[in-house]
Amino acid sequence: MTPGTETAVVAGVSVSHSHASIEQIEAAAADSQREGIKQLLNHPDVSEAFVLQTCNRVEAYVVSADPEAGRAALEWYFEAVADEAIRELNHEASLRHLMSVACGIESLVLGEDQIIGQLRNAYEDARGVGATGPTLEDAILKALHVGERARSETAINEGALSIGSAAVTFAESRHELENATALIIGAGEIATLAAKSLEESADRVLVANRTVPHAEHLAEQLEADASAVELDSIPAVAAESDIVVSATGCPDHVVEKSDLEAAGETCVIDIAQPRDVEPAAASLDDISVYDLDAIEDITDETKAQRRAAAERVESMIDDELEHLLNQYKRKRADQIISAMYEGAERVKARELKTAVSKLTQERDGDVSDAEQEILESMADALVGQLLSAPTQSLRDAAENDDWSTISAALQLFGPGLEIESSEGPVTPSEPGGIPKEMRERMPASVIEQLSEDN
Repeated sequence: MTPGTETAVVAGVSVSHSHASIEQIEAAAADSQREGIKQLLNHPDVSEAFVLQTCNRVEAYVVSADPEAGRAALEWYFEAVADEAIRELNHEASLRHLMSVACGIESLVLGEDQIIGQLRNAYEDARGVGATGPTLEDAILKALHVGERARSETAINEGALSIGSAAVTFAESRHELENATALIIGAGEIATLAAKSLEESADRVLVANRTVPHAEHLAEQLEADASAVELDSIPAVAAESDIVVSATGCPDHVVEKSDLEAAGETCVIDIAQPRDVEPAAASLDDISVYDLDAIEDITDETKAQRRAAAERVESMIDDELEHLLNQYKRKRADQIISAMYEGAERVKARELKTAVSKLTQERDGDVSDAEQEILESMADALVGQLLSAPTQSLRDAAENDDWSTISAALQLFGPGLEIESSEGPVTPSEPGGIPKEMRERMPASVIEQLSEDN
């Protein structure tokens, strides 16, 4: 491949509820999204990185110059995860999957709204550590855009259950919750949604959280009889509760087996990632423990109701993906066009200097500013008109992935137009890759033709 025509390639891996167990998702998760991103950036072949961790998915995306290098980096990152839990995504599949995730197509609850906020938070984490460059920046912003379109233009999220409300619906299908006492562990977004779903049937709601003021704030939002308690009170309040829903962000177990030994008949739903409830608690008599894998069954009806909307969203994603791929191709073409014009600018400057020197010698006097401007304008017009057709051909070749044509074009223009950059591919300083100083002196008709955005 000709120097400078290298392309940035996205590689991705998804470990999610659709093909992985809770244990496998836990094994895939880093201590935090930022920590995961930093680990990936430390890999020598990774130039950009993005990690998304939610209660039912862990995904990582990297940008590298070579697809194999990107896959190797992700294989190293997910080395603790069983192969059957890993879904590998190539460049195009990664871009499409990100859009599907943002739209809620890949969610446990089809069309749920929480995921787009989680994706936005993950994007801010990546930006915060300088992990996004031109490739992932465009990909993530496009995913957020299509996610917002899906919710405003279709009914994909109409009547959608959140993970929190799905957990409550699941519990109601198996246990009597009317006039029940409910214990919510956690005070974040998912815990809040679960609490608000429970207040319709529960007679009393207790909110336990490590930070008690946060628990108090949640309790104040509920119409039911609600109060806040400390995490240390879980053994006592669990004994008073008919249902326990746990959704914290703690890295360790919040509810131990011993905390539930005196609870009696209790429905415990653990929707945290990693899990809040010690798995051994399920062995206790009268304690029914459910996790995210069990909740998936309750969402099937919701998925069926929104299948038509999902088909519209899939079509929307197809269109947006095509736009994104073309956007990348135009940028790749503009890199080469920029280098071509910068090479031409060097040749023009050299020849102008020679011409001015000869004129000065022949007339035994300096060339005036007006004459210098005329010469420069003529040179710019010639360069612009001569490179107009090659510019369009290069853009067409890039859009059609015809890199042999691009390579041949650069060779035909000769050594004077080679890409010269110790930093790698040249980035256009102006739309269309045309240097600013040249654009300012070129005829308007030529600028319009060269700057046309396909």
